[in-house]
Amino acid sequence: MRVSSIYKYAKISPRKARLVVDLIRGKSVNDALETLRFNHKRAASMIDKTLRAALASAEENMEVDPDNLKVVEARVDGGPIRKWHWARPRGMWAPLKKRTSHITVVLSDERKGKG
Repeated sequence: MRVSSIYKYAKISPRKARLVVDLIRGKSVNDALETLRFNHKRAASMIDKTLRAALASAEENMEVDPDNLKVVEARVDGGPIRKWHWARPRGMWAPLKKRTSHITVVLSDERKGKG
């Protein structure tokens, strides 16, 4: 049984969010939540929100015990890039890219792999 949650158009660059996602991949849900709670990066709160949404979906729809769930897949894909320009001296400008991300967290029941 797999349950997923997607946070689309998160206002953080994928490169910064991947640093935090790599910390929780393969961990149990309780360990992942604890890791995110004590991480001081801005992406940690966004990934925590996505993980809690997947956990709530699993508890409500599938009626599973949250202690048996594990983060089997966690990835960050690039979203659309908003292109702006930044005023520079002598009437010039420099490009400025506001990057967005799509954060995906997939939870699975651990007992399925033990059978």
